[in-house]
Amino acid sequence: MVTWNVRAAAAVAALSCGLWASCTRAPEPVEDSAGEAGALDAGAIDAGAVETGPVTLSVAGHASATPWIAADGDRVAVSWGAQAVGGGTDVYVAVSGDGGRAFGEPVRVNDRPGTARLGGEMAPRVAFAPAAGMAQDAAPRLQVLWTAVEDQRTSIRVARSEDRGRTFGAPRALEDEGAPGDRGWPALAADGQGAVHAVWLDHRGMAAQAGAGHHHHGAGTGGAEAAAAGVAMAQLSALYYAGAAGERELAKGVCYCCKTALVPGPDGALFAAWRHVYPGNLRDIAFTASADGGRTFAEPIRVSEDGWQLNGCPDDGPAMAVGGDAAVHIVWPTVVSEPEPHKALFYATRDSGAFTPRARVSPERRNIAHPQIALSPGGDLVVLWDEMAGGRRQVFVSRKSADAAAFSAPEPISDGDAALYPVAVFAGGAFVVAWTDSGGDGSRISVRRISVR
Repeated sequence: MVTWNVRAAAAVAALSCGLWASCTRAPEPVEDSAGEAGALDAGAIDAGAVETGPVTLSVAGHASATPWIAADGDRVAVSWGAQAVGGGTDVYVAVSGDGGRAFGEPVRVNDRPGTARLGGEMAPRVAFAPAAGMAQDAAPRLQVLWTAVEDQRTSIRVARSEDRGRTFGAPRALEDEGAPGDRGWPALAADGQGAVHAVWLDHRGMAAQAGAGHHHHGAGTGGAEAAAAGVAMAQLSALYYAGAAGERELAKGVCYCCKTALVPGPDGALFAAWRHVYPGNLRDIAFTASADGGRTFAEPIRVSEDGWQLNGCPDDGPAMAVGGDAAVHIVWPTVVSEPEPHKALFYATRDSGAFTPRARVSPERRNIAHPQIALSPGGDLVVLWDEMAGGRRQVFVSRKSADAAAFSAPEPISDGDAALYPVAVFAGGAFVVAWTDSGGDGSRISVRRISVR
């Protein structure tokens, strides 16, 4: 068991953006990954590792942050949050027809201005979804999912575009009408038949408790009593799923405030992952799968017994990718104790049944956060994350070709003042990466194409 001490917990809090704001500013600085003994030298961007960019996406008069990305062939869509100075937050989408080299004008998705509730772990999700019976060369529908706050309640909303992101229809709520409590951290998937699926974290179990707060996010001092209280509190938080037949609960005991992952597989398969609170207040990654388009889900399994004990939420969930062979690839952060406690990045895969033993991706003593993963049709993988390096927060990438046994040494791909929360997708022969870029003149979305190998 690895216990996250008070100093480490404070560092995690510094890396996490506000839950009730749009997360549009860079986090407070923490020490470089090399620790107090010496700062990590980020190094220069390898010209052979990047193809273009970065391209900048922003909304005039707003701070832009919290991106997500999706692709269909050469089409790329980026969704993000844009917050006006002193105002609310909106969801925007911009679409590229050339593999992420250039984008059209941003379009607002939410119909009621200023009602989006977003954060780095709670980005608005976007997906391409083919329409049933559509022509082979027709453009797929664009679906966008986000968390909204309206009339003093939170709601999981989805809106659809039938014209390649130029306009969006009225959004609809995925939770049952009048569902009490708080909810958020949703994930979106669209299968090959165009059906839309979503999961999210839901606090309706706390709604009946007098004086219940919104979340159990704050870090504590540990101990058996605190651990037991953390596990009991987590039982009031649940993972919910919504598909064609409406919403339902999939699992209790989730770690509220960590992002969720949901990806489609071949033949109607769906795969979901989230951070779970296990006995002893151990916050490890859980996984479940559906083989019938979301009608039923298997009993959740534990991806890896990491034993991270934390009386609070690390605000750092898993990410997944699935290939045409239905193999699941998953990455997640957890704390390791040697040579000193730090947050490391791990990878595992699964063809069926249990996951392989975890394999470390990040180098020793590198204190990483917010991992993402993307897969090419040929089986090449990229894993991305952000960390402090050279006195600033940067995005790094590590690659693994289909025939390689391990991931490559990480390389920086961002060059701004503060880069964080990367996301990636394969499109037009390369990986397209987006992240939040903050600097003296505000916050924006940067997009860059990087080579497969």
